[in-house]
Amino acid sequence: MNPVDTPAIWPGDWSEALRLDRPPGFADVDAVMTMLVARAEQAQRRSIGFPAATDIDWSRTQGLFTRLFNNVGDPGTAPGGAAHTNALEVEVVRWFADVVGLPQNDRWGYVTSGGTESNIAALRVARDRYPDAVFYLTHASHYSIRKTAGLLGIHPHDVAMVRDSWYGEMDYGHFEQLVARHRGRPAIVVATAGTTLWEAVDQPDRIETILDAYGVTRRHVHVDAALSGIPLALDGMLGLGAGSPIDSIAISGHKFLGTPIPCGVVVMRDSVRVERGEHISYTATLDSTVLGSRCGQAAALLWTAIAVYGRNGHQARALRARRIAAYAVERISSLGWPVYRHPDAFTVVLQTPPASLTAEFGWVLSVDGDFCHIICMPGVTKEVVDEFVADLGRVVARWAVMAECRSRPVWRAVDAGEDRILSA
Repeated sequence: MNPVDTPAIWPGDWSEALRLDRPPGFADVDAVMTMLVARAEQAQRRSIGFPAATDIDWSRTQGLFTRLFNNVGDPGTAPGGAAHTNALEVEVVRWFADVVGLPQNDRWGYVTSGGTESNIAALRVARDRYPDAVFYLTHASHYSIRKTAGLLGIHPHDVAMVRDSWYGEMDYGHFEQLVARHRGRPAIVVATAGTTLWEAVDQPDRIETILDAYGVTRRHVHVDAALSGIPLALDGMLGLGAGSPIDSIAISGHKFLGTPIPCGVVVMRDSVRVERGEHISYTATLDSTVLGSRCGQAAALLWTAIAVYGRNGHQARALRARRIAAYAVERISSLGWPVYRHPDAFTVVLQTPPASLTAEFGWVLSVDGDFCHIICMPGVTKEVVDEFVADLGRVVARWAVMAECRSRPVWRAVDAGEDRILSA
């Protein structure tokens, strides 16, 4: 019988099954592991509020997880022994550097534990480069950016918060005002390629134009591209090639590539690095990474995804996902429910539906006040969208969408050109 249909541990017994304050051997480890997998499999189809691709088959990599693979230190200085995946990591970093167009003689990077570490690694380089800089980020920046500023010892007075526009992109007019105010100081600017809620994309060229206008030549432009970095770069819409104002970029591995463990990649111009790392004798590597010991399986998983699909395969995956997202907009719009999608985005933003959509039908959505979103990552199908829209329709039938608006509407229905609010 399918373990998904027959729970190994009943929900009421779950907490008891996890207790570790009992003698060894008392816990049913097999049952707990089976239950974890079963719960994840059950939830996967309706967990469309968070970005994780589900279309890649990882079964051939299962053997990696029976032993330790530790990629210690800089991937350019391989540790001794064979219990690492350093050679694969070097190839992964090379592939990402090629995709974003970094010059062959001016590139550096490594495989990280995720987008947050990638941001920390890049912004640490920026801080070392310009310790007296003003740190610009937007209100739509990922929460890890503010945390990173604190970790790097950047004083709150040196952090300039830029407003974001209605749909999540940087407010360039406000950015210009802040740059004008601090024109005598270096700038560390964090742009985003795929904001958390809207999947908006800040425009590095516009950032560069503003910095140029005020003579801010000492600058580091970093792009947090955790979600959208790979598909945008493959389509030529994001890059660090000749003439690009971008110095570094952070990309997630478990979002678009859907790796079964969290991971990421950071790549940057090697010429922007001030510190090259200390040589550690007993590991025979350079300590240039944020973490010392790093998960070797992550590099092997990324290598597998790249080796199996290549550039064309991943472009095709992105195209299919975008078509599903466009289909979702059409289907949700057919209900009269306000919905919006940025061009080229996997993310479909809609006005937050009543809680019964989650409580009764089990859909896992990412909610931010009046808005929520679904993300049509590779693996989400038309059938999943149809199920979601059918359940949303049942919930919407209990509600009325009114044309009246408050003094400040919670939603502007782009397609209808009018303000709409929900009313019970």
